[in-house]
Amino acid sequence: MPEAMIAVRYARTGPAQAVLRAEEVARPDPGPGEVRVRLAVAGVNPTDVKSRSGTTPAGLEQPQIPGQDGAGTIDAVGAGVDEQRVGERVWVYFAALGRPWGTAAQWTVVPAEQAVALPDEASLELGASLGIPAVTAHHCLLADGPIDGRWVLVAGGAGAVGHAAIELARDAGARVVTTVSNAEKAALAEQAGAEAVINYRQPGAVQRIAGAAPGGIDRVVEVALAANLDLDVEVCAPYAVITTYAADEHTPQLNVRRLMGPNLVLRFVLVYGIPKTALRAAVAGVSEAVAAGVLTTLPLHRFALQDAAHAHEAVESGAVGKVLIDIP
Repeated sequence: MPEAMIAVRYARTGPAQAVLRAEEVARPDPGPGEVRVRLAVAGVNPTDVKSRSGTTPAGLEQPQIPGQDGAGTIDAVGAGVDEQRVGERVWVYFAALGRPWGTAAQWTVVPAEQAVALPDEASLELGASLGIPAVTAHHCLLADGPIDGRWVLVAGGAGAVGHAAIELARDAGARVVTTVSNAEKAALAEQAGAEAVINYRQPGAVQRIAGAAPGGIDRVVEVALAANLDLDVEVCAPYAVITTYAADEHTPQLNVRRLMGPNLVLRFVLVYGIPKTALRAAVAGVSEAVAAGVLTTLPLHRFALQDAAHAHEAVESGAVGKVLIDIP
């Protein structure tokens, strides 16, 4: 009989309290090219919530353990994987991508390259906060070339992607302006290293961004394209790139001529589908930033594994900071 573990799963999409269940299930074994990770902490991201709620297609063929991101220790390896990796502290990404073994569980199995070495100096909480947010931020910033000496605008600088984008941009030599909605978020963005923090709900946001970056913005990392596109175009320098990594129910209205005149690029990023070479470059860049002590955690909201539904609800309600699940 396979050994058992505790996992949170859903067999249908819907509200968190209605569909998420903590259950005893068989512990998975790693197949060829895979590693098994004994998880200590799991991250919860908006993408996990959207899949579980049915906002994005889940394609369930069997019960699903949610969670793309986590951190823990490799305790078994499959054929073709160096046995010396057993005992290695790692951060995990894309655990539930096309697989039933997400990170809201005591163990997960992933392809070996999706378990990335986590230095002893880096906390497991940081490791569980990387995956989707930091890899997305890295790709949005650097997919169009170096940003050393450039001005970057990060929309939503207190969010998980925004926070990572500020820190990664500063480490890459960029100067950073960010937009936030209140004083609490402004303080988090300043701590991350933004040179100018603009409350977009106050009048004159365009003028204040232009005052901070008089030569114009070269890269935009955008979380709400429909709401912010006009502002982005106003503050961008010629040949700038506006990269959006999130979608909501609102549809942006494009004034094509306004984008054509300064030769702006509008880039759309879904991190799950970026080219393999770009994904590996982003993972390597994030890993280097972790080793250099560049990346930090946001304020943490911690939940027990059995309370995973409440963790999902915290993300849905817009909790300021990072939502984590502690794995027993």
